[in-house]
Amino acid sequence: MANEQTNTQNTTEVLQVAVNQKDVLMTHEKINTVYSGEILELKPGYVKVELETNEVMRADEVGLVHGGFIFSAADFAAMAAVNEPNVVLASCSCLFLAPVRVGDIVVFEATEHQKEGRKRNVTVRGFVHEIKIFEGEFKTVVTERHVLRLDLLKNSES
Repeated sequence: MANEQTNTQNTTEVLQVAVNQKDVLMTHEKINTVYSGEILELKPGYVKVELETNEVMRADEVGLVHGGFIFSAADFAAMAAVNEPNVVLASCSCLFLAPVRVGDIVVFEATEHQKEGRKRNVTVRGFVHEIKIFEGEFKTVVTERHVLRLDLLKNSES
């Protein structure tokens, strides 16, 4: 009986934490997590994403992972930190600080640090163990509608 009560209490606490953290992904829901990473932790303005590198990501015979996969996971982390349905990347300045090898697990932490209207700035850092391998500043925009549904020519045809 005591175990049932403890389990119920633990489940309730976990659900309450989930509700409090608003830890429901509202963007990029169909992204391929094999190539862009899995979310480990999601809070308003913050996300931790883990990318397990694999053979498909190999760029050469020595086992270097192509930087495009690293960027993809960093970009996904930035979008998830903003966590708005219609967030898109406007620009990015990034540094690839160390090589990543096939088999490495890269953990990205993204923190939203500036909000100005529809604009959001996000800092993303990637680590293999304790070694920082990536750092980027992502500038994003939250659009009213999906970017592929915006009528960009509407005003120019008048």
